[in-house]
Parts: sequence; C-alpha cells; structure tokens
Amino acid sequence: MYRFLVVIEKANGNDSAYSHDLPGCIAIGSTREDAERNMHETIELHVRGLLADNLPVPDSTSFAEYVAIH
Repeated sequence: MYRFLVVIEKANGNDSAYSHDLPGCIAIGSTREDAERNMHETIELHVRGLLADNLPVPDSTSFAEYVAIH
C-alpha cells in the first residue's frame, strides 16, 4: 500500500489538489469532493504507470499539521 499526503485548495472557482511527494500529479474539481476523487484516480494511475515501467514509487515524506494560535 502507498499513502501520499494530498493538499486541496480553492483556486479560481474550483478546488485544486496536489501532492508534494508526486511532483506534477495534480487534479481539479468543481467541489472539494470532486478534486479529492480526481486526485485519487490521478495518483492511482501515476503509481500504476511507475510500477509498469519498473520505476521506483517515491516514499511519502510529507506530513501536515494545524497550528492553533490563541
């Protein structure tokens, strides 16, 4: 199993998704849920392509954390 952090942001009326660990792997959607679903498909296709070409799948090194300021 592979796990990658995905960031979803509002961008020009859509939602945009990317993963720092997979440069160039991006997706958009009209909603956050659409962007998330599209990104899942994009990552799955990307990883399958890497494996089919006998290329290494990058390790996930990213993490996220909220910072609370009182």
